[in-house]
Amino acid sequence: MSPTRLEQQIDFLREIDRLKSVERRTALIDRSRLENSAEHSWHLAMMAAVLGEHAPEGANPLHAIRMLLVHDIVEIDAGDTFAFDTAAHHDKPAREGAAADRLFALLPPDLETELRALWEEFEAGETPTAQFAVALDRFAGLLQNWGGADGGTWRRHSVTRDAVLQRMAPIRSGVPALWPFVTRVVEEATSHGFILAE
Repeated sequence: MSPTRLEQQIDFLREIDRLKSVERRTALIDRSRLENSAEHSWHLAMMAAVLGEHAPEGANPLHAIRMLLVHDIVEIDAGDTFAFDTAAHHDKPAREGAAADRLFALLPPDLETELRALWEEFEAGETPTAQFAVALDRFAGLLQNWGGADGGTWRRHSVTRDAVLQRMAPIRSGVPALWPFVTRVVEEATSHGFILAE
């Protein structure tokens, strides 16, 4: 007997609880422990709600919230790929694509299509809403590394100024109002030795 629509929805919701167990490399601002991917997604959704007035023209902050809640579900299978691990990024699309295939297929077909489309829109980063969402995703790492006043993962992994600025580049167009803050933080972090100048 095929599962009912409600049973499929509940199975999916049970499965995505596993996102709470996916540990990321970035610590909480208070440095008490590492963040998990579910907390990261929640924080980004709150950023979209709070910073929506700064979204670029054509972006829909409510749509961005939905996108941000879905964007890292694939990490249940694929794991979190550290932003500054260039080698791990080579197979990231394949790992995450396979995870998307499995996870979204747990849903009824219409929801599978809807939520997968949100994930794909984020990954493509082409719409104004996706650009806003991607910018917030990048900003979160900057906020956490700077907010703890010790450089966090930047310092621990000897990340360079150029690598941070390259990682933050989507913010320039995705949330232009944040860019002056980003450049100020990067310069301060570099001057304090939290980011390598070269």
